[in-house]
Amino acid sequence: MDNRRNKNAGTVAAVLALGTVLAACSGGEDGNSASASPDASAAPTSAAQSASPKPDVFQIGSEPVSFTLFGNYGWYTQPRWGEDIFTKAIKEKYKIDIVPIQAGGNAEAKLNTMIASNDLPDVIWGERDGFNRLIENGQIVPLDPYLDKYPNLKKWAGDEVLNMLRHTDGKLYLFPNWYTNKPTGNAGYVVNKKIYEELGKPKLETTDDLYAYLKLVKEKYGDSIIPFEPGQASEGKGVDLLYSAFRENNPATFMGNLRAVPKDGKFTSIFADPVFKEALTFVNKLHREKLMTQDALTQKVDQVQEKLNQGRVAVYADITAIEYAGPADALLKQKDPNAGYFMIWPIHKPGLDKNKITVAHYDRLGWNAAAITKKAKDPEKIFAVLDWMTGEQGTREIIWGPEGMYWQGTDSEGLPLLLDTFVTDPDRQKNMSATDNLQFVGNAAFNDKIKLKAEQKLPPEKRSWATTYQDSITWKTHIDLTPMRGIEPPKDSEEGVIRERIIELYKKARAQAILAKSEQEVSDIIDKAEKDAQSLGYQKLLDYYTAKWKANEAKMAKK
Repeated sequence: MDNRRNKNAGTVAAVLALGTVLAACSGGEDGNSASASPDASAAPTSAAQSASPKPDVFQIGSEPVSFTLFGNYGWYTQPRWGEDIFTKAIKEKYKIDIVPIQAGGNAEAKLNTMIASNDLPDVIWGERDGFNRLIENGQIVPLDPYLDKYPNLKKWAGDEVLNMLRHTDGKLYLFPNWYTNKPTGNAGYVVNKKIYEELGKPKLETTDDLYAYLKLVKEKYGDSIIPFEPGQASEGKGVDLLYSAFRENNPATFMGNLRAVPKDGKFTSIFADPVFKEALTFVNKLHREKLMTQDALTQKVDQVQEKLNQGRVAVYADITAIEYAGPADALLKQKDPNAGYFMIWPIHKPGLDKNKITVAHYDRLGWNAAAITKKAKDPEKIFAVLDWMTGEQGTREIIWGPEGMYWQGTDSEGLPLLLDTFVTDPDRQKNMSATDNLQFVGNAAFNDKIKLKAEQKLPPEKRSWATTYQDSITWKTHIDLTPMRGIEPPKDSEEGVIRERIIELYKKARAQAILAKSEQEVSDIIDKAEKDAQSLGYQKLLDYYTAKWKANEAKMAKK
């Protein structure tokens, strides 16, 4: 999974069955922008289309639809639509073509050039907050007129999600990507299987158990094994994750994303939170006793991955644990079938209910969004295509392939009935991965159902490590914080400036607390940070968060 997507999505990561990753983008061959004829009443051309369509509803496949799409990321290069087996079949069967407008490594400059020259693409795909200026300048098409005519988005996303996405004028401009109605996420605790077995499989449930286990690891293996690996502590990662262990329903999000804690219906100071102090005191203890990575504040992602790949980590905790531990597990098992990693239920402080420990959050809004610009010649037909892609049929054919290749027919839920070729075809993994970057209006709720069903089709040795633990642990230990998403103020606002200063203060205090020489020093550092934060106008930011949170709750409650 692309790490940039992970950061943008918060914890939101949607990993496909069998190791493929949902990067969710789109590309295409050279062609003309939306050019379907105005006659949208042509008879349907596939059995999946309605036998009695409304005359004013465009039927997918009745005539060609081609549109340009720009992925607003410097790191993203769109694959050509129709060059892989899956989208080639879609192009031939449904007459859909998506033409890429490449960012060329500098998406911001490219987009600014297109805006200045009044030469926008038909569709822009990117971060949700990146569309505001285009919407306010009247460059984006409202989607409301199409929601009832093409019902997949409304059916699967639901009114609460769509209302959250509405602009301040009350209109919907954004088509969400990887929205969901169920938990998602990859955060949690990973344990080295061989080390755990060699140490007698001791209980690993509470913070006391974890501390005792890490001491055992250090005593037996010395410096050859890292007892606790928190990943990049400079970005929070496993350090923030431990915060969730000390209070029920207390995800790392409050510590690492918002730097604020909801209490009694309003946001309060993270620095004044006794649980924050307790968690950092525990982390400091692990660091002082050399039970965790000593360079956690300076190490890079590739260093973390390499340690996992070599089996040099006893316990690994991270917001993106599955993303890094899954590949490492596969590498270790290639050398030794008895080696590898497994996930455990989240650690909790003694006395707390383990079933109320939520390590991270998920966001029903998903990752990013697509928007249709005013330059599109026929926005309704483009919406119809996007709506088809996000529906059951589009999801099946873009992600799981054309009917007859790996599946034939569907069950009562619309899930594809998988064929033996799904297991036996040696190129299946490659073919499925080829459309990772063409899935830009993904429906996580429906696709996850297919994913879990697909796992059961495979023999145990071929099942996805990631999906196994998502289903059994991580999806059960993430909390829905959708109303608290998108509450950050604009960077150029007074609250936005305060927020940037608080983030810097927070990162400095967290690092100092980890490296402190004593528990008292940890306490002093946090107390000072609280005073400094208040002098920076922290309360004004907290009040802003609270107001936006309540406004989001009101949006979601609207019918």
